[in-house]
Order: sequence, then structure tokens, then C-alpha cells
Amino acid sequence: MVDMHASVSSPAPRAPRDAAPAATAPAGQPPRPVRVAAIASLMANIGIVATGGLVRLTGSGLGCDTWPKCTPGSFTTTPAQGFHGLVEFGNRTLTGVLLIIAVWMLVAVYRRARERRDLVALAWVQIAGIIVQAVVGGMVVLFHLTWNLVGFHYLLSIALVAAMAILVARAHLPAGPRELVVARPVMILTHVMTLVLVVVVVLGVMATGSGPHSGDESRVLRTGIDAELVYHVHAWAAYTLFTLTAIMLVLALRTRGDGAARWRRWVGVLLAVQLVQMAVGIAQANLALPIGLVLVHMTLAALLTAASVAVVMALKAPVHADD
Repeated sequence: MVDMHASVSSPAPRAPRDAAPAATAPAGQPPRPVRVAAIASLMANIGIVATGGLVRLTGSGLGCDTWPKCTPGSFTTTPAQGFHGLVEFGNRTLTGVLLIIAVWMLVAVYRRARERRDLVALAWVQIAGIIVQAVVGGMVVLFHLTWNLVGFHYLLSIALVAAMAILVARAHLPAGPRELVVARPVMILTHVMTLVLVVVVVLGVMATGSGPHSGDESRVLRTGIDAELVYHVHAWAAYTLFTLTAIMLVLALRTRGDGAARWRRWVGVLLAVQLVQMAVGIAQANLALPIGLVLVHMTLAALLTAASVAVVMALKAPVHADD
């Protein structure tokens, strides 16, 4: 700001070195360390979906044949376990990395945003979820990869991804009331889309549980349901999801107001992820389920979940937000 008491010929005052940057975070938004930890939590939970899928698709589900040890006499893999032991033990080790990130998230919230009870609760949800997942993973091994436990294990991972997507969204918003930025029918359609997504993911688990990738080459513990039928039902649900999202995009383009800009962007991202997911799904179905494509398909389901949560969270904006 110009000094009104300075003479016309006086040089302009220099900005102090510690002056705030021109672009500042909205008032009340959690500090950057909290936001970074939240993003890391989301990325780590998506990452372990991919590594867990790799365990299953390489037939390494029983690479460590007991739990919590890898073998009856060792907590780590042994040369006798071979490649499959390395893959399974590596995935177990990544669970420890995930827990470290979760503790980092919790510490960041308590140190920088203790007053944000929503963030504190979600940070604890992550820690509790990781512990539950470790126990369920152990049960999967002890019960020799029964399809229902394997499917439940995957769905818990997807639920954690959804929780962390909520955490990221809330970590980028100030505390306080929020208001709807779209028409009520659009909000209802968005929630219906989310429910259809849940159905699609569950049917995807059923499809995997009916197909050839059991998680161990020596065992075929499947649903007993005709795989082709499950594949088709899963595909129909996916087409329904895509149709609903396409309608949402049309409505998004017709929705005016700066407050809905974030929602419009996320609807576009969601539709793009769905297009890629559908392309991968069709390709894997026509190429006899190659491991690489199935792994991409499983991982994209986690990304699709995160994008869907972002769309739902963007339905409302802080009451006094500029956008």
C-alpha cells in the first residue's frame, strides 16, 4: 500500500521479505502440512489397492502361508517361498508404510488443526481401518483365500480410499457451514450415481471372484456363479453408471454460478476416469483377462471411487467462499 505521507519523489517502499504471497489459502483452511499429509494418505491407500491386486494376480496370495508370520518359523519371507513369498511379504511391508503415513496424518492434525474434529475423526478412521485391514488380510491367508474374504478385503480398501478422499476434500476447505451450489434434483442424481457406483464395485468383486484369478495357482476358491453372467451384469451396471454421469455432465454445463465451478470440474474428471475404466474393462474381457489389464482395472476402481467422492463433496461450498 502506498504511503500517503511520502513525497511524490520518494521511492516506492519495498515489501518486507516475510510478506505473505499474493495467493493465500482461504481463511480457516487447514495449514499446508495437514493438506499434504491428507493427499499422501489418499495416494498410499490407492497404492496398496494396486499392490494387493498384484499379489492376487501373480498367484502370490499364499506366498506367506501363515499370519502374522510369513512362515511358521519366520516373520519374513525365506528363499523357499520364492517369488510369491517376495510379492506377498512386500505387500505386508507396505502396510507398515501405510500405517506410518496414517500416524503422520494424525500428528499433523493434532499439531496444526486440532479444532477440526472432522479431520481428527477421519485421521483416526484411517488408523483403525489399516489395523482392521491387517487382521482381515491375515484371515484371508488363514482361510486359504476364500473368495468372500478376499472380496471383503478389497471392499475395505475401497472404503478407506473413499474416507481418505473425504479427508482430502475437507482438508482443503475452511471450517463452518456449507451451502448447496446445485439444484436439488442434481444433488439427488449425484447421490443416485454414487449408489450405482457401489453396486458396480461390488459386482466387480463378484466378477473377480467368479473368474480365473484366485490368488494362488494351486487353489480355485471361486463363487460358483457363472462367470459370464456376472461379467455381463457388471457391465450393464457400469453402462448405467456412465449414463448417469453423462447426464450429470450435461447438467453441470448448464449449471451457472462460480460456486458450482469445482463441482463441474470434478464431474468432468469422473466421466473421463469412467471412459478409461470402461475401455480397460472391455479390452480385458476380449483379451482373456490379461494380468496387466486386470490390475489397471482394479486400481482404476479406486481412482473412480475417489473421483466420485470429490463430486459429492463439491456439491456444497463454504457459505462465504468466493468460488
